[in-house]
Amino acid sequence: MKAKAVKVVVKEIRFGPNTDEHDYNFKLKHAEKFLNEGAKVKAYVFFKGRSILFKDKGEILLLKFAQDLEEIGKVEQMPRLEGKRMTMFITPKKK
Repeated sequence: MKAKAVKVVVKEIRFGPNTDEHDYNFKLKHAEKFLNEGAKVKAYVFFKGRSILFKDKGEILLLKFAQDLEEIGKVEQMPRLEGKRMTMFITPKKK
């Protein structure tokens, strides 16, 4: 049984609450590559200092990210704030 077990790889993608469009698209392409390879993607927005005031910006960013990856992955866990980071998990869709 142990030999047949599939090892799940989790790749992380980090955003700031004010991530620019070009940086966003760059990270989106990386996430697509990870999902096509069969890895889970953990996307998170890291809030430093007073940027925790922009919780809504972070959530909007993660939901947009999930919407852009809709064809190749599905959301396992919706955005959730844990301390200074808001995390979300996306798993690849079965072929």
